[in-house]
Amino acid sequence: MSSCRDNNNNISSLESEYIKKHHRHENIADNQCTSVLLKHIKAPVHLVWSLVRRFDEPQKYKPFVSRCVAQGNLEIGSLREVDVKSGLPATTSTERLELLDDDQHIFSIRIIGGDHRLRNYSSIISVHPEIIEGRPGTLVVESFVVDVPEGNTKDETCYFVQALIKCNLKSLADVSERLAVQDRTEPIDRM
Repeated sequence: MSSCRDNNNNISSLESEYIKKHHRHENIADNQCTSVLLKHIKAPVHLVWSLVRRFDEPQKYKPFVSRCVAQGNLEIGSLREVDVKSGLPATTSTERLELLDDDQHIFSIRIIGGDHRLRNYSSIISVHPEIIEGRPGTLVVESFVVDVPEGNTKDETCYFVQALIKCNLKSLADVSERLAVQDRTEPIDRM
């Protein structure tokens, strides 16, 4: 197993507990890499969760998604076809919803197809309330595991995926914080 760190050298004990509790990827093989990234967002948890949980609309905050068509009733096992914007080494991705827990704010997907090199990719996102500068804020924890493609090293693969996730998390923070200033949230029960 290869694990890349995302400069999370100063992980608090609470953050460490969230990772241990919600971010366990089972049976990580020698040809896979895994990592955990953290993002503190100056917006309340219900607002951030209202964006993260939208399996059918990842483009609301993921800048590399141009279009998404979800199939089914948007429950565990549902599929989505994601079109990726040009500039990345992919055009489509087929993804399955693995977990959507509105009580504990945990979301997980697995990539099951597409024209890219992310084989056996799965990710878990958990969203946790916190106080930032005396105001309601959110800690987002995202972890992943993925096969290392032939011709790449574990570090190369890990850093590539981390870069994508960092962009997504920065965009999630930007969108959430903008909505928090506008005091606009999407109802959690809308899917």
